[in-house]
Amino acid sequence: MSDKPTVLFVCVHNAGRSQMAAGFLRELAGGRIDVLSAGSEPKDAINPIAIQAMAEEGIDIAGNTPKILTVDAVRESDVVITMGCGDACPIFPGKRYEDWVLDDPAGQPIDVVRPIRDEIRSRVQTLVEELLPPAA
Repeated sequence: MSDKPTVLFVCVHNAGRSQMAAGFLRELAGGRIDVLSAGSEPKDAINPIAIQAMAEEGIDIAGNTPKILTVDAVRESDVVITMGCGDACPIFPGKRYEDWVLDDPAGQPIDVVRPIRDEIRSRVQTLVEELLPPAA
């Protein structure tokens, strides 16, 4: 493990939950954590409602592209957080794995996506606190 931990967020399409989580982690960690996201069956584009929900928080994920989950991405990560990807995620000994049970924002209106976004933010904030030592 390098001085800077690497976190990989994985969901099926890499178009909503994992992209929102990655956006929050980049913002909240301020460059002190390397952030990856991927999907077992990535879509062609990010969910526009997820983009809108994150824009409301001042975080731009519009330029992101869904990526396929690779064994290398898991191997280079210290923490792997899955969000409904089932058994598609390879398991390596010594990695920290968490499965976050979150509703899928796909096809949902903004008023349904906002609480999902807020839950993701809360979980990411806790993750940052766990991974980074408090500032001296």
